[in-house]
Amino acid sequence: MTEPLFLAALDAPAVGQVVELTGEEGRHASAVRRLRVGEVILISDGNGTAVRGPVAGADKSGLSMTVEEVLHEPERPVRYVAVQALPKGDRAEQAVEMLTELGVDEIVPWQAERSVVRWAPDRVERGLTRWRATAREASKQCRRFRVPTVSTPMTTAELALRIAQTDLTVVLHETARTRLGAITLPPIGEIMFIVGPEGGLSDAEVAAFTAAGGRTALIADAVLRTSTAGVVALAQLQALAVRDR
Repeated sequence: MTEPLFLAALDAPAVGQVVELTGEEGRHASAVRRLRVGEVILISDGNGTAVRGPVAGADKSGLSMTVEEVLHEPERPVRYVAVQALPKGDRAEQAVEMLTELGVDEIVPWQAERSVVRWAPDRVERGLTRWRATAREASKQCRRFRVPTVSTPMTTAELALRIAQTDLTVVLHETARTRLGAITLPPIGEIMFIVGPEGGLSDAEVAAFTAAGGRTALIADAVLRTSTAGVVALAQLQALAVRDR
């Protein structure tokens, strides 16, 4: 049976230490998962450190575990940032979930010109809460010790400014003449990729991003859904990084 992963703050964990899992995570572990003394679990701080060990005690409020092993997920030389245009329906959660499972480091919501969904000022916090919760749950499901950051939404102008701060920004576009595999990737640093909405990128958006230094690229022969395109791009980027080592 796969050992379940929970998220909690860890303060310089060491073998032999007893770690308490309380709050919502603790109640879920003890009351919903019904974990019992002796069962082995993982607890991560979401920043790359985790502990593994058996449950030492459990009640309705949570549980405790005895640390048998301290684990660390090292930072990779390349940091992947997905800029995701706001999708409609449950496609937002699908995109966040799959990007998290594949190892994205940061997800930036983007209000694109042709996005059907609009985050009014009073809806931003609710939307971010939903995306962040999805990233946390996906991290637990796939046993990631690093929960990706879900940043506050950016405008097209703000993204253009951020492009200059990256080592490479790829603008996914179905009319691009260059395939992603033909672009030279930096061996270290930050790679950002921009995913448009279902209606596609506008000419003005493409012009703003390329003028700032972004490279347009093709990732498939077909036009992919916005909830799928970022996942395909990330998988290709990771495969290309391995190839070029």
